[in-house]
Amino acid sequence: MPWSALLASALLVIAVYKTSRKRPAHPLPPGPPKRPLIDSDILHVSGAGRDIVILNSVDATRDLLEKRSANYSGRPAFLMGKLMGWDYLFSSMPYGEAWRERRKLFQKHFHPTKPETHRPIETEYVRKLLPELLEHPEDFMALFRHLIGATTLVLAYGLDIKLVNDPYVHLADDSMRPLIEAIVPGAFFVDLIPALQYVPEWFPGATFKRKAREWKEMTMIFRSKPYEAAKKAILEGKAKPSFTSMCLDQEPDAATKFEFDEEVIRDTASMFFAGGSDTVLAALYTFILSMLCHPDKQAKVQEEIDRVVGHDRLPDYGDEPNLPYLSACIRESFRWRPTTPMSVPHCSESDDVYNGYFIPAGSIMIANLWNMMHNENEYPNPDTYLPERHIDENGKINKKVRDPMSIAFGFGRRICPGEHMARSTLYLAAASILALFDLKKPVRNGVVIEPTKEYLSAIVCHTAPFECDFKPRSEAAERLIRSLAE
Repeated sequence: MPWSALLASALLVIAVYKTSRKRPAHPLPPGPPKRPLIDSDILHVSGAGRDIVILNSVDATRDLLEKRSANYSGRPAFLMGKLMGWDYLFSSMPYGEAWRERRKLFQKHFHPTKPETHRPIETEYVRKLLPELLEHPEDFMALFRHLIGATTLVLAYGLDIKLVNDPYVHLADDSMRPLIEAIVPGAFFVDLIPALQYVPEWFPGATFKRKAREWKEMTMIFRSKPYEAAKKAILEGKAKPSFTSMCLDQEPDAATKFEFDEEVIRDTASMFFAGGSDTVLAALYTFILSMLCHPDKQAKVQEEIDRVVGHDRLPDYGDEPNLPYLSACIRESFRWRPTTPMSVPHCSESDDVYNGYFIPAGSIMIANLWNMMHNENEYPNPDTYLPERHIDENGKINKKVRDPMSIAFGFGRRICPGEHMARSTLYLAAASILALFDLKKPVRNGVVIEPTKEYLSAIVCHTAPFECDFKPRSEAAERLIRSLAE
């Protein structure tokens, strides 16, 4: 079938489907207004025959994605991801038994009430980071990437992961990079026209099939190689405690006698990196950028750390309740530049009516986090980085102001199960870095290098590369940093 005929056939199917649908008794939500400001809690747009509902307020989002989670816990079909071999990730799986098995297994071993399962590894790798920052401050973005990647891989597999140039971190990064490209809505037509998944690779215009095949090979290596290495290390007694070791030690027969159970363990282990590393990394970059661009806020955080922690030790998790201004800065970084401005889409399972508006089954539901976090009624002067908005008159965290992190990790049954791990890693990294380093704009030939404050457009928004000088705050700080390398 010629390419033009295939496209015409697909469009005809979509047109027939749309015209044959039963006309609802209630209207669809309104479309985007003609003026540039979006002032409706719920909007409706259409694209390639799909209904897309954009949720602009926390109330509307929670009303649907949480209070009616039985109907709104699905995920839109991600056919390019399936062709690339990523359909095993439970973050993108349809809502059902396979998804429940993997999420339940994750929460069983890394529940928020069990900080001892993850904090020692986070502490180890944050402290490994500090001497590297001292010696190679110009490589801070790569070092941060390895910090987050190494932490997640050790938690998942218990392998000996290096902070610099580790092959498993590079494998994970190389596998994830195409996924991040593919998950952008509209990046590949096959997600808009499902029939294209059946065209042969040699067909004109089907280069996406060749890309998917090549990327799938890398995906399958990432899915299996660290897991098999973990099993070998466990048998040899060389592995650190990890998700994989806890699963296999607790249920040795399940992983050897029943292929499906081992598949669940292997797939869930890979989620540690694939599901969380990119968002945590993006948040850490934004925190550093916000401190660099607001030296007065940075100085205030450091004064608080000095007062609470002193100069003879590093911050630990027990200090967090006594560092409210640091917590406010982390919260404000999430609000100021959210890592996922449009959140990860949900999908409606059945027809529904909300506030008099009809929401068809199969609608793609998108929570507009940017709009929520820049709502002037909740956060006055929303474009201004202002940690003080999260502090009350007593110098404590203001509980009357919504914590942006409470909505940054998703909604309802699809909320990120590793949120508590992301929060603790960010806190410890931020506290440790600011306890020991001053973050300064570089000066080259007498000229101050200003950061661009630009972001790369994607589902997870990273800062564009920027420069930052990490200067030890004192001789005592430098000695403490060097002692960590001994």
